[in-house]
Amino acid sequence: MGNKIIQRFDVGARMSEMSIYNSIVHLAGQVAGDASADISGQTRQVLAAIDALLERAGSDKTKILMAQIYLSDVRDFAAMNAVWDSWVVAGHTPPRATVQAPLAKPEWRIEIVVTAAV
Repeated sequence: MGNKIIQRFDVGARMSEMSIYNSIVHLAGQVAGDASADISGQTRQVLAAIDALLERAGSDKTKILMAQIYLSDVRDFAAMNAVWDSWVVAGHTPPRATVQAPLAKPEWRIEIVVTAAV
């Protein structure tokens, strides 16, 4: 087998924003840039960030293999789902887990991690 290379994007001291290995894209957890927004606004921001990163990797949301969604308050589940449902492509909805968890900053209401095929 050939030499497999790991590509890392936006590498920082603590983490990379994205890596690609063996045609699989791994995104870091995405959070809202404007944490003053409500759950709908934060969800839209996070999904836009995911779209942008997947595009950089040569992928898109129809190729998501798994999504992990972290909500700081599970009562935001319905409002988050309303935004999610308008974003995902029918017939390409990925496996998904959604859990309530304290996030690194109290103003963040949502964080999403995805893996996708290139």
